Amino acid sequence: MPRVKIARKSTATDMTAMCDVAFLLLTFFILTSKFRTEDPVPVDIPGYTKTILLPEENVATLTIGSGKVFFGVEGQPIRKQMLEEVGKLYNITFTPEESAVFEVLPEFGMPIGQLKGYLDMDPDARKKVVQTGIPTDSVSNQLFNWVREARKADVAINQKALLIAIKGDSKQEYPTIKTVINILQKQKVNKFSLITALKTAPK
Repeated sequence: MPRVKIARKSTATDMTAMCDVAFLLLTFFILTSKFRTEDPVPVDIPGYTKTILLPEENVATLTIGSGKVFFGVEGQPIRKQMLEEVGKLYNITFTPEESAVFEVLPEFGMPIGQLKGYLDMDPDARKKVVQTGIPTDSVSNQLFNWVREARKADVAINQKALLIAIKGDSKQEYPTIKTVINILQKQKVNKFSLITALKTAPK
């Protein structure tokens, strides 16, 4: 008796559900990821074998490179209040539009007298500006005021002590870093983090 041949059927897999999941995951990672911002000056940070991640909030960063100091703090409400208070110290009033631009700046490094004009520029013009760094000398120690007002704003808004992190070039001259540390110590900030790159531990 001959065998009954079963007709072959082509297999088809419905990929709709898998595509939906893939797009959902992709959307999630895009919306929750924090993109790395470029440093205002080239900074070749020193290496270290131990890894401790900085928090994504409640932290201020002092970037030191080419003899210049740049300052940035996480949190738009803190930046807004900090700008207002430092402006009062130097009798400079910032418009709501200028304040809105400042709130999204990751870092800045210039005398406050130039800051108002810098914030009034369009984004393309701001990218071409070479920032000279925040003054740290004894005549005009503006960095002291920026750090102090950032710390006060963080306590008022988040009820926490602001974490200070220093990101310095490994080839940077020591006096610039020493000046920044002295400014912090004048505010009794004796505990701060140094940002380093991960290097292989010696065998």
